[in-house]
Amino acid sequence: MKTTVADFASMKRNGEKITMVTGYDYSTAKLIDSSGINSILVGDSLGMVMLGYPDTISVTMEDMIHHAQAVVRGTENALVVCDMPFMSYQTSVYDAVVNAGRLMKEGRAGAVKLEGGKEFDQHVKAIVNASIPVCGHIGMTPQSVNVFGGFKVQGKTLEAAKKLIEDALALEEAGAFAIVLECVPEKLAEYISELVSIPTIGIGAGAGCDGQVLVYQDMMGMYSDFTPKFVKQYAQTGNVMREAFKKYSEEVKSGAFPTEEHSFRIDEDIMQKIKAWRDDV
Repeated sequence: MKTTVADFASMKRNGEKITMVTGYDYSTAKLIDSSGINSILVGDSLGMVMLGYPDTISVTMEDMIHHAQAVVRGTENALVVCDMPFMSYQTSVYDAVVNAGRLMKEGRAGAVKLEGGKEFDQHVKAIVNASIPVCGHIGMTPQSVNVFGGFKVQGKTLEAAKKLIEDALALEEAGAFAIVLECVPEKLAEYISELVSIPTIGIGAGAGCDGQVLVYQDMMGMYSDFTPKFVKQYAQTGNVMREAFKKYSEEVKSGAFPTEEHSFRIDEDIMQKIKAWRDDV
């Protein structure tokens, strides 16, 4: 059955962990969905792992809509959450609602996610009032990488920790159905998870969160530019793919592929007639 935001709330109440993985295309979405994962996040991380950007800042609304459409086509059960890209909501509450609406109407997502805390609570509230489910995202927010001076753990000082707590409570009050906590100290993330009634989804925030999310290229060993500390690699798919591409190249060059097994036949008499026809031309 299709997972909904109501299921997220029920899972938190029942103490059932929520699983979320990023996805950006139809084929991968089908694989993720068939595995029983609760939610697929069409993250703006696609800018780095799919499009080769150095960060997420260059990602556009058109990028997000395009990839969301593909993921939705390959998904039957998981809740598809789509990131709102940089400057699609920061400019005004109006822009936030309009662009969230585009991700739902054109991208066919089941919910949207935006970065930031209480400074965007009115944006979240307005989007929710437009009947669009919103997932918050606080801690290390990649769209703010230039402000943070890099990808760094957030909330390690007293003031920073207070800010994260206030942000989480503000997002809950604004109507967010869940909050992603990224690169937050484990004990602080666990405390925030206990404070709010909505689920927390951790990424580099420890086991005390109500769920976890990872970028699938990271967990599959497919993204070699760098591997964050919080990533556990469940497979070395990148190595498997590299060896397959290498073997394919070698077999094509040597003539070992394709063989008769991979080819289609035509009656020899038809070929003789074709050749005779060409000789008469």
